[in-house]
Amino acid sequence: MKRLLKLFAIPLIFLLVSSCDRRSQELVQVTLRGNVFGTYYSIMYFAPGGINYQEQIDSIFVAFNRSMSFYDPNSVISNINNNKIDTVDYFFEKVYLRALEIFHDTQGAFDPTVSPLVNAWGFGFSDPKIMTDQVVDSLRSLIGMQRTNLQNRRLTKEDPRIQFDFNAIAKGYAADVIANWLKSQGVNSFLVEIGGDLMVGNAKPDGTKWRVALEHPADEYDDPQEWFLYVEMENQAVTTSGNYRRYFELDGQRFSHTIDPSTGRPVTHNLLSASVFAGDAITADAYATAFMVMGLDRAKVFLENRTDIQAFFIYATGADSLSTFATPNLNIQRR
Repeated sequence: MKRLLKLFAIPLIFLLVSSCDRRSQELVQVTLRGNVFGTYYSIMYFAPGGINYQEQIDSIFVAFNRSMSFYDPNSVISNINNNKIDTVDYFFEKVYLRALEIFHDTQGAFDPTVSPLVNAWGFGFSDPKIMTDQVVDSLRSLIGMQRTNLQNRRLTKEDPRIQFDFNAIAKGYAADVIANWLKSQGVNSFLVEIGGDLMVGNAKPDGTKWRVALEHPADEYDDPQEWFLYVEMENQAVTTSGNYRRYFELDGQRFSHTIDPSTGRPVTHNLLSASVFAGDAITADAYATAFMVMGLDRAKVFLENRTDIQAFFIYATGADSLSTFATPNLNIQRR
């Protein structure tokens, strides 16, 4: 009887291994979720056998957090802002250099050194100050990427009080970092979302594109999210920036969290949200903020001769009415 069992053991093991080999080659959907950078992330990808990369991705987030976290007093950006170090790491260098390019491209509409004004208006780590013209002008003297320099990873500032706030570009770059790491593992069909900044890869294995919903502007910051439009995407990024959830009210006036570096004050135009589509999320993230600073008319003019980025704007046309604008070839659909 034992001999009979041994005779059947080899074919049985062979069948099991063969079956596992076939299953391991099948693309299986994997979904990972968690918290990072004071927000959430959601990652979906298709990998052979459904390989789970949670541990590796979390380790990337830890390294990124040590560089870019505004909330970690020991991060690279915190130490740069507090003038404890002048040498930056790889992540900081990449974000800084791309931010500098977009700063020049948008003529200062995108400027990560706006941090002192963001804090003073109450959108950083402290309650809002009494923002007189004198206070605004004094803080504006600390604003300007052109007043900083990075060479061989050594950062210099014309004034030690200059500080960086990469919140409007770092999440997008983090999405790119995760996307590129997945590609390095042979995973090409994926969706990476970090706090609303998305980067998608190839279409799903069944050939369908990734469907991404766009939020309807909320009346109040705590209103539930309402998704009324969507776009189908592949190998593209999208980021939305809006003025309808982050604000404070004082004496009946609403102050937006988007600060115009040129005036030192919250923007007051009618553009409510800007969704930007680009080849990578770092680009989409930064330009979405830049367009919210520019406002509808300036942003439309800026986009006239651009083929590398597309945009979808929602803007107010009255007290209770909205309208939209989309660049050509952007196929926005209603749900």
